Amino acid sequence: MSAADSGDDDPLFKAGTAAFDAGDSDAQAAALKSHSSTVLRYVSDRFAVTARNTDCQPTQVGDATIGEREGVPYANLLLDWTCPERLDQHEVRSALFPDDEGYVKGTKTIVTYEIDSRSGSAALDSANPSFSTAQAWYERFGEFFLLGAEHLLSGIDHILFLLALIAGSRRLREIVLAATSFTLAHSVTFMLAALGLVEVPGAVVEPVIALSIAVVAGWHLWGIWRRGRHATDLETAGHGHFSLDRAGWIRLGVVFCFGLVHGLGFAGALGIDEAWSWTLLWSLLVFNVGIEVVQLTIIALVFPLLLVLRRRAPKAGIWATGVVSAAVSVMGLIWFVQRVSGS
Repeated sequence: MSAADSGDDDPLFKAGTAAFDAGDSDAQAAALKSHSSTVLRYVSDRFAVTARNTDCQPTQVGDATIGEREGVPYANLLLDWTCPERLDQHEVRSALFPDDEGYVKGTKTIVTYEIDSRSGSAALDSANPSFSTAQAWYERFGEFFLLGAEHLLSGIDHILFLLALIAGSRRLREIVLAATSFTLAHSVTFMLAALGLVEVPGAVVEPVIALSIAVVAGWHLWGIWRRGRHATDLETAGHGHFSLDRAGWIRLGVVFCFGLVHGLGFAGALGIDEAWSWTLLWSLLVFNVGIEVVQLTIIALVFPLLLVLRRRAPKAGIWATGVVSAAVSVMGLIWFVQRVSGS
């Protein structure tokens, strides 16, 4: 749609739309091939490589192909840029799929590169549309740190899951253990999935994430009902390691299992389709650190307030966490039904 509208190529729009509606990947690839000049012009006008302010010239290598990720077709286009001279510093700029086209919003282009003895990764968006291969390592990692932080803040489902963990934790050690369990779990699957070592369809991951929100929030509601008039007793300590009772350990195991699924969700949001590289690995680690910093910040801000409320007004604290858990659980169930049904 972007290329057809930009190039005023109505035949491409019609052929591409028909092939997309039919789910015919061969027809989609054929449409791109027969209108390759329109597609190449759209990409080359918006994705540029320069050397000393001189544009490098792109040449398409082979025909565009169609791949599929999480049930959505993606066009793969291989270009070869020829620069006027061999240099050790290049600038890459992307203005692909801007918001004003109306088809997508908030596009982020993840670039991994190995050019003239320099290698690295960068994340480009409308606020930061370009980077230089001469940039310092901390500049590259800073971009991925912010990308991770923004992802968690913009992911309401992950924030609600975190709120459910906070509401269901009676003491500081419980939220610390729950957050640590969640972090370890989602870090493992996030790295494996983002590097292409594990692949689970989004049609499975997204409903389970929604269900995890409902289960963790509902767990606290069940605990309130089970403890009855003793629900306000915040000092009840369990036995064994970390002073957790049997229910506490079960809850920790559930959180860990759901954390594994959330890691797949984090990786799916990046949509990386790259071969293994140490550069990409470090960039993904920094992305994960950005997620963790925001997560810990939310805990540091919310849990102390909840703890003070529980100690000064135990009944009000129980009511507050109960209402929050009920709302989060209902929202999780709604999302679960929507994602299973595809609506």
